[in-house]
Amino acid sequence: MAKTWATLGVDLHLEPSGPGVRRGLTDALREAVRTGRLAPGTRLPSSRSLAADLGIARNTVAEAYADLVAEGWLTARQGSGTRVADRTVSPPSASPPRPRVPSSPSYDLVPGLPDLASFPRAEWLRAARRALAAAPNRALDYGDPRGRTELRTALAGYLSRARGVRADPDRILICAGISHGLRLLAAVLRARGGTTVAVESYGLFVHWDLLADAGLRTVPLPFDERGTDPGELRDQDAVLLTPAHQFPMGGTLHRDRRAAVVDWARRTGGVVIEDDYDGEFRYDRQPVGALQGLDPDHVVYMGTASKSLAPGLRLAWLVLPPGLLREAARAKGGVDTCGALDQLTLAEFITSGAYDRHVRAVRLRYRRRRDALVAQVARSAPQVRATGIAAGLHVVLRLPPGTEQAVLRAAAWQGLAVHGLQRFQHPDATVERRDALVVGYGTPPDHAWSGALDALCAALPE
Repeated sequence: MAKTWATLGVDLHLEPSGPGVRRGLTDALREAVRTGRLAPGTRLPSSRSLAADLGIARNTVAEAYADLVAEGWLTARQGSGTRVADRTVSPPSASPPRPRVPSSPSYDLVPGLPDLASFPRAEWLRAARRALAAAPNRALDYGDPRGRTELRTALAGYLSRARGVRADPDRILICAGISHGLRLLAAVLRARGGTTVAVESYGLFVHWDLLADAGLRTVPLPFDERGTDPGELRDQDAVLLTPAHQFPMGGTLHRDRRAAVVDWARRTGGVVIEDDYDGEFRYDRQPVGALQGLDPDHVVYMGTASKSLAPGLRLAWLVLPPGLLREAARAKGGVDTCGALDQLTLAEFITSGAYDRHVRAVRLRYRRRRDALVAQVARSAPQVRATGIAAGLHVVLRLPPGTEQAVLRAAAWQGLAVHGLQRFQHPDATVERRDALVVGYGTPPDHAWSGALDALCAALPE
């Protein structure tokens, strides 16, 4: 039978040194408290437990504790054990001063985030309990590098039904966010000898930098009112697109251009990477089906839970052509690097119908926010035109020529975090300059929404 001290103690790392065991232990404890490594109120191990851990006599530990109680470093109370005294601890002089944290804006209208307060905590917790109760022990092993089969199976059914994706569980790979998935694809392309990826003239510099870090050059394609023009696709190794809801302009890739992209991939063997980052949120018409449905052997479909649920889950997925699956799994490291319990919970969340119910609820909430934004801007600044409003979690407010920087300064004065369109233009793009704001309406909680709208309209040109 295990000794009581072996099962009930708490761990404490100490390295007594100097002359004498008692003095070395006392000095080590005092230094741990003085430097803040043992915070005020921390409960120390019992004298018996610490003596066993250090291989010294129990009386030696008890005497060291008593010395430090007398000096005021520790406190001892019947029934409460020995604890670090509640006192001001001066940090080591060598520690650098903490940087000053800038004040955060009053309202956040930066695109790319959902309303985190709408995360379905209660439903997620119920799904987590059911998933954990049903999970086999082997689910806690390192696992298949593609991800848990339960989640891949659930996603295959959902994506086929809701997004028109031709998905098989064996061709789905779970990754820790869209950026992680793109990093895996970049590694595969580079390993194949790829050098160039065509991208949209407007997009995320984070993605362009990620591709550049992998040794791939990004080349922007022309852009007009029908979306990205694939006419200049030649010998590039891949093309990265947001065809269902172009980010950030908000349009849908014209059907002729969707067909042209697929024809290019078939003709050249290039890879089409489809980023379907917010395909669940379509308001004014039926959702546009995934480009992948036209040719699953040449299009990689990337989806994510970051907009529909929360980016903190770090769960996204790739639906891969057969020729890329093994290489992408190898680039992931040969094991599943995404949390198995969250994967099992999301699988249960989808199969139980909770995911569909959540998406429908927040879709209605976001649509109301969009409608309120468009209406208030129309009343306050009629010369500002809202575009790209049919889907997603952001709108583009077209500004009078030459006013973007002035409006951004006014927005900052109003305590508003918002981005201008120029932030999203590829440095090599040759598109006509457009002055605009890219306004996200997902982030503010409901109680702050009206204040955020007032601040936004106050910043717009009269």
